[in-house]
Amino acid sequence: MTFAGMSSLEIIAVIVTIIGVWLMTARSLWNYPFSFLSVALYAIFFYRIKLYADMGLQCIFACTLLYGLWQWTHGRSASGEVVVARIQARGVAMSLAAALVVALGLGTFLYKKTDASFPWADSLLLAGSLVGSLWGARRYLENWWVWIVVDTLYVGLYLAKHAYPTAALYAAFVVLAVLGWRRWQTAYAAQDRPLERPGSRPDPAPGASPAANLSSLDSVAK
Repeated sequence: MTFAGMSSLEIIAVIVTIIGVWLMTARSLWNYPFSFLSVALYAIFFYRIKLYADMGLQCIFACTLLYGLWQWTHGRSASGEVVVARIQARGVAMSLAAALVVALGLGTFLYKKTDASFPWADSLLLAGSLVGSLWGARRYLENWWVWIVVDTLYVGLYLAKHAYPTAALYAAFVVLAVLGWRRWQTAYAAQDRPLERPGSRPDPAPGASPAANLSSLDSVAK
């Protein structure tokens, strides 16, 4: 395998991934075909440069993409737009605690059992990426803040690995994450009510608090 071959694979993965993330910022279901192709390409790429945690992350991403596709398909408003939700403080605490456990466990394994490059940083960023992926699948507005932090740190990791196109990709991801936050925040403020489905909870009573209204919106898509 030549370096040129690796570089070509990386550049193709960069282009496909940028398209997918751009479509996600627009809450378009078309982001999913590009995202599935992206995880396949990056699984191969990360194997080649010995970032095994990131390679494994692509398999997890594939699972969360399937989950997210279902959530997004069933979490649309009466106008057909994907509904944006908010995560509660308890959910944030539980997600961060789980991420820390995953990072410590995986980091220990990679450090002792493999020749992985940067095992601790790789594992921590994998855990953060998993949180961002799951929050995005659940349509949480806050997923974009996770990606802003994680992608910024990934820029440094890939520069250290001399994976310059991918480092540039993650720098672009930071910009896209900021754009995604702004777009989703605007949509959250203006969104209409999702379609009711059999077995869904009834609309909140008139005069219910905004928190109750939001809870009703999110429960429809679960």
